[in-house]
Amino acid sequence: MPMVFVNLPVTDLDRATAFYAALGFRINPLFTDEDAACVIVEEDHSAFMILRREFFQSFTDRSAGDPSQAVSVLTAVMLDSRDAVDQTVASGVGAGGSEARPATDLGFMYQRQLTDPDGNVLEFGWMDPAAAEQGPEAAAQA
Repeated sequence: MPMVFVNLPVTDLDRATAFYAALGFRINPLFTDEDAACVIVEEDHSAFMILRREFFQSFTDRSAGDPSQAVSVLTAVMLDSRDAVDQTVASGVGAGGSEARPATDLGFMYQRQLTDPDGNVLEFGWMDPAAAEQGPEAAAQA
């Protein structure tokens, strides 16, 4: 299976590392230094690379936007339960993040947005397993 890395610009790497660790993610020390930290979302599958803004800029010739001013990506992480979603968002708010929107509850899917201290938007969600496998209509019939 391929591994996915989502690169996120941050202004204070220590603060960002503490924030993502507070969400329950493991920091991989093998890929962490003064410019970046590797945040494991799912072992051997997905990770956030939180990069000092200057280091982030070195990966592109285009101007890097400021996530505190304009959203250019919403990164969704699906969790095992609604309670896990609520607990993760509460931990993030307690670690300096914010929740700008109310939860979205569609019955078969539940989502909450969490903004990290730099303005990067994360969506944490849960989806009924039947809906994940067969579409939303399957969850409605269950």
